[in-house]
Amino acid sequence: MRQRLITFRDGQQVCPLGQGTYQMGRRRTEEIQALRRGIDLGLTLIDTAEMYGTEDLVGEAVRDCRDKAYIVSKVLPGNASYEGTKRACERSLRQLGTEHIDLYLLHWIGHYPFSETVRALVELQHEGKILSWGMSNLDISDMEHILSLPHGKDCTANQVLYNLKDRGMEYDLLPWSETCNIPVMAYTPLGEGRLRNHKALAEVARRHNATPTQIMLSWVMRNPNVIAIPKAGSIAHVEENARSLDISLTEEDLMEIDKAFPAPTRKIPLAGW
Repeated sequence: MRQRLITFRDGQQVCPLGQGTYQMGRRRTEEIQALRRGIDLGLTLIDTAEMYGTEDLVGEAVRDCRDKAYIVSKVLPGNASYEGTKRACERSLRQLGTEHIDLYLLHWIGHYPFSETVRALVELQHEGKILSWGMSNLDISDMEHILSLPHGKDCTANQVLYNLKDRGMEYDLLPWSETCNIPVMAYTPLGEGRLRNHKALAEVARRHNATPTQIMLSWVMRNPNVIAIPKAGSIAHVEENARSLDISLTEEDLMEIDKAFPAPTRKIPLAGW
């Protein structure tokens, strides 16, 4: 597989393909095996959140390979006061069974001021409980607010909804993020599986001897500043996802995909939470 890496502002590098865990937990043993297989394949970034209820599952999956895993978790906005953020992080650390979270995000905008949340995140970082911090579901104006705060320029990432049907961030947020050197983490990169049967994707997949899933992931990762975090609940699924790293889409491929799923021509509010 290609060894292209995404570099965060703190110098940490990860594979552009990670592993999501939203709505996992129904087939715990199989899902833990899938996460471990993903780590073996180099998909070391594992995304979870206090809301998902999968932190303990992730903790079990990485127990014997914690040094290889890059764990991302998130604080709920309803818990994102100064004190609430610190308490939520402590709960997540216990659920994960780890001494630190590699990247800790605010899940989406709530009613607490960003300044409170960021102050707590900075202190958690200084205490070694998180190694870096970032945001999720924030558009440019809110990201600019974050960067304007004390230590705000330490914001490491922004996680947003991004797939072939939800391309709004390409109009302005993605180029802004590139300029600011803030990688974007794309959740639901497969559009919840609704797009797999599209004729255009099937044709591109045929040319690459690949599956539509692999084409969709390769497309999301075509930008050097984007990390895709699809969920894979089985070893077969995670191995299918991993093979997307070997695919290089051609200009012809991209033109066909753009024709079927047009890029935005105007500002579109972020979809998601």
